[in-house]
This record gives sequence, structure tokens and C-alpha cells, in this order.
Amino acid sequence: MAYSYEPHHFEDFEEGQEFISVGRTVTESDFVMHSALSGDWTELHTNKEYAEEQDFGERIAHGPMTFVQATGFVYRTGIVERTAYAFLGMNYMDLPNPVNIGDTLQLEMSVSNKKEVGRDDVGLVVLDTHMENQEDTVVFEGDMKFLIKKKD
Repeated sequence: MAYSYEPHHFEDFEEGQEFISVGRTVTESDFVMHSALSGDWTELHTNKEYAEEQDFGERIAHGPMTFVQATGFVYRTGIVERTAYAFLGMNYMDLPNPVNIGDTLQLEMSVSNKKEVGRDDVGLVVLDTHMENQEDTVVFEGDMKFLIKKKD
């Protein structure tokens, strides 16, 4: 499967079509930047000594940070570059395992639904997503709903 994609308009997507992102390693800076942006300085994410005494034995990523990483991978593939009209949300999102500093993540996507929405300029595309770390451990799953521009 290729790792470089062109922007896709609504007409270019097909149900069952699959995409895979490049990988990216989560860093200490990611944790700090997410905390600073969100205002969430919970010690499980930011205090090494505290986190080592908890169930995971080390700091883990904020759940919303994991979600943000997943959405970033969608955009990084290029498939919705300049064609995404709106992100409409998700029907489900699961974070079954934590993300740690040093984990390398990658997102797999498949088009699970494509439908007209009664507009001439956009249509609905739903991507089922599945993100794993370097050990093939699932850290995120969910369906991302986008309004995607149609060709002129």
C-alpha cells in the first residue's frame, strides 16, 4: 500500500478503499505542547515520579492527544487536503491502550460509508480508523465523519 496520496474529492472515494499513514514517534514535546494547549496538566501525563507509581508505570498520553494524533494522520496522508469541508465528529471512539513517549504510531483507514447529503457542493465520507503502535498494539479506533467537497 502506498504512503503518498493525492487530494480526494467526494467522487474519488469508494467504499472499501483503504489508506495508511506514515509513522510518527511520540515525543516529550508532544506531551508538553498538548498540556500547554489544552490546559490539562494532569500528573499522569506530566509528572514522571507520580506516573511511575501508578498502574502504567510511566507517563501516558492524554486521551484527547491520542485522538488529535489520529486526526493529524488523516490530514497528513493528503487525501482530504483542500477537499475537507467539515469534520462532523464520530459515532464511536475507543482508546483501548495507552500511548507512551517513544511510541511510533501509524493509522490505517478504510472508507466505510459514502453518501449524498442533499447538497451540490459536498458529500459525506466516513473513514473507519485503526491506529497501532510499533508493537501492533491498538491505541485508537473510531469512525471519522467528513463532509468532502465535490468536483466543480
